[in-house]
Amino acid sequence: MRLAALCSGGKDSALAMWRAVKEGHRMEKVVTLFPRREDSWLFHHPNARLAGLFAECAGFSFLGVESSGEREKEEEELEGALRGLEVEGVVSGAVASTYQRKRVEEVCRKLGLEALHPLWGEDRSSLLHELLEEGFEVMVTSVSAEGLGEEWLGRKLDEGTVEELLERSRRYGFDPAGEGGEYETFVLSSPFSRRRVEVVRARRIWKGSWGYLLIEEARVV
Repeated sequence: MRLAALCSGGKDSALAMWRAVKEGHRMEKVVTLFPRREDSWLFHHPNARLAGLFAECAGFSFLGVESSGEREKEEEELEGALRGLEVEGVVSGAVASTYQRKRVEEVCRKLGLEALHPLWGEDRSSLLHELLEEGFEVMVTSVSAEGLGEEWLGRKLDEGTVEELLERSRRYGFDPAGEGGEYETFVLSSPFSRRRVEVVRARRIWKGSWGYLLIEEARVV
């Protein structure tokens, strides 16, 4: 099946794409919506504009579209971004967000496309370990949960980090995959390609109990 992937450049959308490719689907386009609001309900905000670098590393065509980030408009903006693409389906990285899944499926229904959610309902620990086993290089780019402080910004996922993340999620009660927005990530390299994104310059933006890593310069190497 010819697919478009909804991709923020984060771990879940990247892993969903990888699974779809392994199953024999053809990835025609990586689609990212850039919300102007930090509190977008449907799309990731921190460093979303770098998703084009992820797509370049993976060797996929990229479409970036501006979004208001306003809850009542985002579904319509997503429909506009997907309309006219020569694809048969859309793949998303939804794991547990019913809000995200329902809106993607509604847009796909209107456009006559199939909606694929390869990660839906899966065990969070298994997904995190799968990322490591498959060779993804993942960086934490935002945190907004008790138990995840400023020191997590810029950390990369490895066996030790994942185990610490799982332990903290049990202690503080947040979703270990970040499905409630507790943290967000950016994929620096993946099994799609030998090229990777290198962060040249970044700084932490901390706002008391939450914050994000602002990547000011990055390049493909």
